[in-house]
Amino acid sequence: MEIAELKDKNEWLQAFPLIKQLRKDLTEESYIDLLTEMSKQGYTLFVLYAEGKIVCAAGVIYKVNFYNRRHVFVYDLVTDSLYRSQGYGEKMLTFIHQWAKERGAEYVALESAIQREEAHRFYEDKLQYDKWCYSFRKKI
Repeated sequence: MEIAELKDKNEWLQAFPLIKQLRKDLTEESYIDLLTEMSKQGYTLFVLYAEGKIVCAAGVIYKVNFYNRRHVFVYDLVTDSLYRSQGYGEKMLTFIHQWAKERGAEYVALESAIQREEAHRFYEDKLQYDKWCYSFRKKI
């Protein structure tokens, strides 16, 4: 098992089928276009390999604001549907927690869709994340 940062278009394309499981509306073109722009803002894409295959991915960014102070925000976290409940998500988040600490972060923060109740139990019960706010958006 190995966790690696994907750094360029060719590497990013290897993770597209997995990211698409989470972000169903993406096309390969929109994925590369957005990821290119996001990476210029500090977005980092990590993948976890097991048996030579990408089984988990996490997209994160180091940020600073008043409410989370210095923190790492997890924008994307997905484990391949064939490999769920085998500890890969926990291993990835444990890695992200350490990566965040090494950068001086006080928190790791993430959002999870309202209907993803299994994911919420995973974050709260298994990894001791606090549910402390609602996130809102408006299409304009």
